[in-house]
Amino acid sequence: MRPVEIAEDVHWVGALDPQLRIFDIIMKADHGTTYNSYLLTAGDKIAVVDTVKAPFYEEFLENVRSLVDPRDISYVVVNHTEPDHSGSLARFLEDAPNARVVCDRNCRNFVRNILNRDVDPILVQDGDALDLGKGFVLRFIHAPFLHWPDTMFTYAEKRGVLFTCDFLGAHYCDDRLFDDLVDDHSRAFEYYYLVIFRPFKKYVLEALDKIHDLDLRVVAPSHGPILRSDPRAYMEKYRQWSTRPEPGGKKNLLVFYASAYGNTALLAEKIAEGARAEGAGVAVMDVTATELGLMIDRIEAADGIAVGSATINGDAVEPVWYLLSHLATLDLKGKVGAAFGSYGWSGEAPKLIAERLKGLKFKVTEEPFRVNLVPTEEDLREATELGRRLARSL
Repeated sequence: MRPVEIAEDVHWVGALDPQLRIFDIIMKADHGTTYNSYLLTAGDKIAVVDTVKAPFYEEFLENVRSLVDPRDISYVVVNHTEPDHSGSLARFLEDAPNARVVCDRNCRNFVRNILNRDVDPILVQDGDALDLGKGFVLRFIHAPFLHWPDTMFTYAEKRGVLFTCDFLGAHYCDDRLFDDLVDDHSRAFEYYYLVIFRPFKKYVLEALDKIHDLDLRVVAPSHGPILRSDPRAYMEKYRQWSTRPEPGGKKNLLVFYASAYGNTALLAEKIAEGARAEGAGVAVMDVTATELGLMIDRIEAADGIAVGSATINGDAVEPVWYLLSHLATLDLKGKVGAAFGSYGWSGEAPKLIAERLKGLKFKVTEEPFRVNLVPTEEDLREATELGRRLARSL
């Protein structure tokens, strides 16, 4: 794909990766992704903001060469050194031998270890500026832990363009590039936040405060659509998702389940019934039919959870493990946890879930509650009593 001008004398020169389906081993990329790099030619000195993943170097270099001679580039700004942005840096510095790396102090060691040599970078602090000439100034905003300690944003003051690297990005590939031209990418945008930035809510809010008063006409992340229709609406989404919900008056228990034939679901309802009888606020959620982000938000605000799963091939089912795998970055210490489930001929799932809950720092005092196949009336009474005890322990 050829370069695209995103603001006057500011071009996208990145690469498209529409076939990608798994990013960094764990992240789904149902719509592929983009590696967004930007070329700035408005001043006397030319700058590039971030490069691309190594396999896409030739495409990136061709885009750059179609606009300028790489030997005329003065600066390569490294907002973040993860290899999907810096994987081409070593080769690019060979083709652009007069370019100096610009990064923050936390980034310097990462750059050295990527290149296996020191390039004597220009080290910038929070608020520092780099004058490219003709009144075209880049200002640097430190944004640590979004999502590495080296991350910073770069702001092209005269154009109102903020280069945010991963922040406000998405794994969503569309050659139309701009958010007002591509199809609805809101689900990819939220999923990207959930997996990458949700563990760093404190730093998300700090960064949003830093950029709040900027004249923002375009937000240019390093993955996914460039945001020009209403950049602040996307920022407000991040603020909403990163703001902790206020605690309610009641103690709250969440009951999650995955049920093959309805038996574990029946236990979940009885546990909920017992907890409500003790005055607790209770929500029952089928993990196979509930948005992950909603479940995690509710868990963060709840006082306890009960997790139920059928046993298949000696294990809990995948949707349950998927939920539990996203809890490691939450503060769960002291929250009540319990496990339950119906099984056919082995019944390991509740035991395995209970151990995982303990590892996540839940307070697990109840033995895993297990029922063979269809619950009896006695089983249902015991499930109700379990719910009562859980409510009292919140």
